[in-house]
Amino acid sequence: MKALIHENGNLNVLETAEPVAKLGEVVVAMHAAGLNRRDLMIPGRRGNTKEPLILGSDGAGVISSIGKGVKGWSVGDEVIINPSLRWFDKSTFPPAGFDILGMPDHGTFAEKIAISAEQLEKKPANLSMEEAAVIALSALTGYRALFTQGELKPGHTVFIPGAGSGVATYIIQFAKNIGARVIVSSRSVEKRKKALELGADLAIDTNDNWLDALSDEKIDVVIESVGRATFNRSLEVLKPGGRIVVFGATTEDVVDLDLRKFFYGQYQMFGSTMGSRDELREMLQHIDQYGVKPVIDKAYPLENALEAFDALRNSEQFGKLVLQIKQ
Repeated sequence: MKALIHENGNLNVLETAEPVAKLGEVVVAMHAAGLNRRDLMIPGRRGNTKEPLILGSDGAGVISSIGKGVKGWSVGDEVIINPSLRWFDKSTFPPAGFDILGMPDHGTFAEKIAISAEQLEKKPANLSMEEAAVIALSALTGYRALFTQGELKPGHTVFIPGAGSGVATYIIQFAKNIGARVIVSSRSVEKRKKALELGADLAIDTNDNWLDALSDEKIDVVIESVGRATFNRSLEVLKPGGRIVVFGATTEDVVDLDLRKFFYGQYQMFGSTMGSRDELREMLQHIDQYGVKPVIDKAYPLENALEAFDALRNSEQFGKLVLQIKQ
């Protein structure tokens, strides 16, 4: 079978052996897989590691075989992969043994994957395979950050620095669905326009003075994933007592923090990573209830995966990029 494999410092689409379902596992014939920024970082983390690794965390497909001990699933079932490994119950932090699919376990950028049956969910009937392939990691990340950690409520205002990411497109929709006000920022005029079309109430230029641009706004929650480039600016526009939820750092990880300003403002800061199976199922119910549609910028054949990586690396997209595995 074909798969996107990293080994000996190289990333290429190669032929490899098909997986076999072990005890408690199923084999899923992948139809599509979603790219995430995590996929960009893994080759750098692994360096020149000789052991081959199939990348990819998100995906959707059809069960092609079932191992012993598996109940509740049948060959032919359409499923999505839950990349949040071994985190089942909603909790304040992941349990011991938690990992994200795609390192160290083989991931979804392959024609087939063997995975624990506990990591499967039924594909939402209202979504295509490509749409279903991009919801688990980024939509779950946005859902937990927004509702579990951010505790966003109807009537609240949420601010999202960086309007074009896949997570941001979900957060915009989730927040509007419950009656919140949504503000985003982007350097791109086109991305600001698309964010407004998606439902955002206000889109500001990242290069503008945020205090001036948001002078009349009371920001209840900031969902921050950019890092050093925007963190303190995000904190400046947050109302006293407001929440800032951090789930990523696409720029530098380390920030300077004025502690006196922070504690006088009575701000609340929360970290957030992925989410539990409980939250994934809540999110899937939300998607079904409100008819949420993933925003897909472009789809690439698996053979063109490196081109898709370049597009993601350059932040060219608005929404998600998809690998088409079964044509």
